[in-house]
Amino acid sequence: MADPLTLAEVQAARSRIAPYIRPTPLMPARALKQPIPNCEQLWLKLECWQVTGSFKARGAVNKLLSLPLETLQRGIITASGGNHGLAAAYAGWIAKVPATIYLPHNTPEAKAVKLRQWGATVIREGAVWDDANQAALFQAERDRLAYLHPFADPWVIAGQGTITLEILDALPDVDTLLVAIGGGGLISGISLAAKAQRPHLKIIGVEATGAPTLSDSLKARTIVELPSVTTRANTLAPRKTAPINFDIIQSCVDEVVLVTDEQMQTAARWLWFELGIAAELSGAAAIAALQSTAYTPTAQKKVCALVCGAGTDGLP
Repeated sequence: MADPLTLAEVQAARSRIAPYIRPTPLMPARALKQPIPNCEQLWLKLECWQVTGSFKARGAVNKLLSLPLETLQRGIITASGGNHGLAAAYAGWIAKVPATIYLPHNTPEAKAVKLRQWGATVIREGAVWDDANQAALFQAERDRLAYLHPFADPWVIAGQGTITLEILDALPDVDTLLVAIGGGGLISGISLAAKAQRPHLKIIGVEATGAPTLSDSLKARTIVELPSVTTRANTLAPRKTAPINFDIIQSCVDEVVLVTDEQMQTAARWLWFELGIAAELSGAAAIAALQSTAYTPTAQKKVCALVCGAGTDGLP
């Protein structure tokens, strides 16, 4: 793949992964009992309805299809807060090869159960994703397994960027995209593809106050490793991003805002009550940014909030 990553790679990924992923709905948020103030034109991109319950299937499948057969035969391995692990397990199922997923201990057991249902081997290691990832990297090298990084990989980033292509097909005059940030793979792909086609389209990243990985790094103008993370949104909780993500985010993302776990939970309940959408905390982060006024769009702007993952950890 070319370096730096370009729109052409995102477009190629779209064709490559098409047989294995779902084009997800872009739904107008209408007929609401409790509309979000100052956000009259809101659309939701429902990646919570993607295969395995999150956008992660796009990147994992694109990476899978880049690997030679002889590399795949021994199996694939990764570390995850849950959603990327599910996508990797799905990729292993597609390729009919073993998948090993390392999870930190803060991952909900429901995701471990679902991983096993996809046929993956699940290993718990460490308090947070970074700890689990070190163990996964060690086994990958020892056993010569194909490692699927959840965010610091151009094939993964290109796969996630296919979301932008679908959004712009359905809503070409959208003004603002709100995107949750964990390690930065999702917003890297989305923002790169967006700015390549619509340079003035505003990209707003949303992080948890308990894991401000990119927010702190952007302020410092260099990659910062957090000493700890405290958010319950474990899919938003790596302590450190990677250079490939940081560089794209620096050049393509307009602003990063922070939301609390409580605000994400309020947003998840709003999604469930108003629209019948079961979103995990990270999946509700973009809505939390709007509800809390961490980000307030300009009047009459068309806003798209990405609901990036399904789950029930935000519900009563």
